[in-house]
Amino acid sequence: MIAGRTILCFASGYDAPPTSKHHVMGLLSARNRVLWVNYHASRRPSASPADLAGMAGKLRRVFGGVAKARGDLYVLTPLVIPLPGAAWARRANRALLLGQIRSALSRLRSGPVQVWSFTPDIAYLLDGLEREKVVYYCVDDFASFAGYARRQVRRDEAELCRRADLVVTSSAALQRAKRALNPRTILVPHGVGYHHFARAVSEDLPVPEDLAAIPCPRLGFFGLIREWVDLELLKAAAAAMPDWHFVFLGDAAVDLSGCRGLANMHFLGRKPYAQLPAYCRQFDVGLIPFKVNRLTRAVNPIKLREYLAAGLPVVSTPMPEARRYERFVRIIRTPEALVAAVEGLLVEDPGQRRLRSESMAGETWPRKLERICQALNGGR
Repeated sequence: MIAGRTILCFASGYDAPPTSKHHVMGLLSARNRVLWVNYHASRRPSASPADLAGMAGKLRRVFGGVAKARGDLYVLTPLVIPLPGAAWARRANRALLLGQIRSALSRLRSGPVQVWSFTPDIAYLLDGLEREKVVYYCVDDFASFAGYARRQVRRDEAELCRRADLVVTSSAALQRAKRALNPRTILVPHGVGYHHFARAVSEDLPVPEDLAAIPCPRLGFFGLIREWVDLELLKAAAAAMPDWHFVFLGDAAVDLSGCRGLANMHFLGRKPYAQLPAYCRQFDVGLIPFKVNRLTRAVNPIKLREYLAAGLPVVSTPMPEARRYERFVRIIRTPEALVAAVEGLLVEDPGQRRLRSESMAGETWPRKLERICQALNGGR
């Protein structure tokens, strides 16, 4: 395991719901000092209410300076110009970022610096940073996201891959794409907070108040509700089965008006990570209803292992990474197939929940980080 380093982490929103970057940096901060740079120059913001609120929050954090998040993990939200396609903004951002990062490191540095980036477009900063090693941790096909300057992202990502000492990918599709740029590219599928989510099976957790009034069966989803969630698929299934209840936990940045007309579709908003096992305990099925396209074919959804660790049977659209778990996952393409899959799962042996949960015991984040550290230090 890496120890005695200063980890300079480039990643988006520390305050967002926990993903791979949060879990990995949290573990690294136990033996290293972590400076998390809230990097938000990849995507041009829109005039949407969500983006405007996000910008206001970022400005508050910018003027708040470096904040201690927990333990030996610190967060810097730098002032940048969010115009990724503009050459002048790129030059200005380089100067702005390097100045703010160097200032923070002058106070926080504790040991040699390693750069770990969860964003694809920071190669232009590397020559201005003293660093021991560079890790690019790639979890998405970033060029496929709406609002990203696609050609620029691809150029930047290619440069970062070539300059990295190690490229970590979370799906087979990403590994194939990045290995062409750097032979030191490894596949490390996402981990899971196993003991956290297994509480849904092993503990008699209280029923969340906002869920208690929603009848069973409950089909649950948690995570960001964005353009990649197939709401039309879910609406059709909900309309066909009015006695089933579809429960969504998470922030929405898409129009939900067409769903709110259905009495059995419930949008409860974002919930703290600590409360998710209690919701999972009350769900009958976990849903991964992503549209299958260039973006999602590269995705390895963290919620897949979280659902399984919580003992939930899973119904998913046919993403490649979901197919790896077909022992526990029902793959569907249509509303009719979703209904048929859930009907079968609702009558399964309750003992299957514990078996599903136990299958995730070896998929923990510490084990995933151990694999990464071994590869970074020259192992295989």
